[in-house]
Amino acid sequence: MKRFIVTVLFIALVSAGLFAQEQEIGETNAAQLGISEAQQKLKEISVDKFEFEGFWLSTMSSDEGYTTSRLFEGAPAAKQPIPEEEGLNIADNYVLGTRIDFLRRGINSFFVYPQRPLPIEGITKTVSVWVAGRNFNHSLNLLIEDAFGQYFELYVGKLNFQGWKKMTVAIPPQAPDGVHGIVQRNYHYNNMMGIRITGFRIDCDPMEAYGSYYIYFDDLRAVTDLFAEDIKDADDMSDMW
Repeated sequence: MKRFIVTVLFIALVSAGLFAQEQEIGETNAAQLGISEAQQKLKEISVDKFEFEGFWLSTMSSDEGYTTSRLFEGAPAAKQPIPEEEGLNIADNYVLGTRIDFLRRGINSFFVYPQRPLPIEGITKTVSVWVAGRNFNHSLNLLIEDAFGQYFELYVGKLNFQGWKKMTVAIPPQAPDGVHGIVQRNYHYNNMMGIRITGFRIDCDPMEAYGSYYIYFDDLRAVTDLFAEDIKDADDMSDMW
């Protein structure tokens, strides 16, 4: 009987300790979350609407095939405008189409890229683009450059769907040391921040890399944190000299 009472008391004490520990952890996380949210100003912005003929180009290895890119009138029916852009009469009439003509079946890739990298202000959290992938088993990758000119590629997803689809990829958080991985900000250089989009790479499934393939893009956007942009000193000096 005594052994039973001791066992019950021990379990009760351990349970109370665990409850107190969980409560303490929960309170700490809530406090940290509050600080984190207070230091963020998330906003969805337009990066490019694919409205300018000749700005986006495409290429692939000449022994695997050739590419053609041009604009077409159209838009995804499900696309919603950014609220801040409504009433501004911003042109949004075209989509970018790219045609691939394969010369041989194999492990092929092709690139769709802007004539110059597209910068995104603030600290980018996600990048999205509307894609019509024609239900092929190819893969879409986003190519970016970080604040210090390092190049990275991020897997976006498979193109095995019908019609238009909004495809989104998250930008991995910066490493605590501020050196490794994708670096979007360094406290030594306030004038160097964010990422630049350098294009897309489409990796082709060798079983479907033959004949002609068509892919379309529209409305490249990003969700970015503009908190650091808003707290910059207006009278600070620029180091760009």
